[in-house]
Amino acid sequence: MPANRTFEVKALSRVEGEGALYVKLNGNEVEHVELNIYEPPRFFESFLRGRSIHEVPDITARICGICPVAYQMSACHALEKALGIKTSPEIRTLRRLLYCGEWIESHVLHMFLLHAPDFLGYESGISMAGDHREVVEKALRMKKIGNELLEVLGGRAIHPINVTVGGFYRAPSVSALKLMLPDLEWGLGAAHEMVDLVSTFEFPDLEVDYECVAVKHPTEYPMNEGNVASTSGLNIPPEHYEKHFEERHMPQSTALHSVKLPEGKPYLVGPLSRINLCFDQLTAEAKRAAERSRIEWPSRNNFKSIVARGIETVDAFEEAIGIIKSYHAEPAQSRVAYTPKPGSGCHATEAPRGLIWHRYRIGDDGLIAEAKIVPPTSQNQGQIESDLRAYVPKVASFDDAVATHKCEHMIRNYDPCISCSTHFLKVKIDRGEPVTTG
Repeated sequence: MPANRTFEVKALSRVEGEGALYVKLNGNEVEHVELNIYEPPRFFESFLRGRSIHEVPDITARICGICPVAYQMSACHALEKALGIKTSPEIRTLRRLLYCGEWIESHVLHMFLLHAPDFLGYESGISMAGDHREVVEKALRMKKIGNELLEVLGGRAIHPINVTVGGFYRAPSVSALKLMLPDLEWGLGAAHEMVDLVSTFEFPDLEVDYECVAVKHPTEYPMNEGNVASTSGLNIPPEHYEKHFEERHMPQSTALHSVKLPEGKPYLVGPLSRINLCFDQLTAEAKRAAERSRIEWPSRNNFKSIVARGIETVDAFEEAIGIIKSYHAEPAQSRVAYTPKPGSGCHATEAPRGLIWHRYRIGDDGLIAEAKIVPPTSQNQGQIESDLRAYVPKVASFDDAVATHKCEHMIRNYDPCISCSTHFLKVKIDRGEPVTTG
């Protein structure tokens, strides 16, 4: 191999928007790594200024077509804090059910159409289906069940329209939810089978001492509520988030990179962090699946995040079944009425890809005066670069095609937001000219 090599991906298509990867090697040593995000800024925070409070959930849902609920829930909770309103236990439970639907459809999509092909040696989920038709068909049925939950509660599966500050415009009917029980119970069994399958994959050796960060609740697996916690002992209310985390502009990226203060180091959010921090809050079925996986938790290998997603899928199915079985009457009030007034509020929830944080300020006119949104993918960007620095030397001895695929696989561990992407483009690798001596 030449002394100097450059790995360059000019367009990553399995991220939300447009990005590139650049790695410069000197022998087996990594000289430079950049995850370049060059998508033009989308300005959602600016779009929200001057808008009415009730418009915020509908606008923020458009940030992502795969995980709109996470943006809606973070916004609703933050604005409810600003307005000083408290929702009923019934609304709170239905919000968790809505989140279950999103976790199911998002996790299953990533696991079996985008990530499993890497482990099984296929170009795509479509080519994998030729040899594993039953697996792909089960995955598609599971994803459909998640979508149906979103439709029943949110009005539609993509960018739900039934979510509002204070609750829901209309509560789901008992009969509509009860009709879903047979499919959900089938899905729970299928999710167990999927965990058993992905647990048999061969995982590359990449042990990293991650600073795991996630929402943590004392009695529930994290979705909508809890403190922001980390494996280093941090445990703070969402209101203190900006004292411990900071977004920084990087010259190679139009997306801000988040770091943990005071060290300014990257950190990990997502399913591996949640399980590492909140294993005890998993449902009984999910714990059983985790134990059967024979993976030691907490884990420091993010290639095993596909198993973590599977365990969370079991958790979501089990919780959804329990909520629906206990749903015997529609709430007397599906939303809490409010009067716009000045105030500020912030909140953190857990999107499928990790912690998401929103902060809003309502002006004297009752309109949104300021908004700040920190999505999970931007929080993981620094850690992706750090993982690449650790992983590239392990694959540098392979030829260009193999080394490139392995780097792509490592990035896919993070499930960077995939609402508008399906595959990586081909990678051009410049190995440099051989060095000669006189």
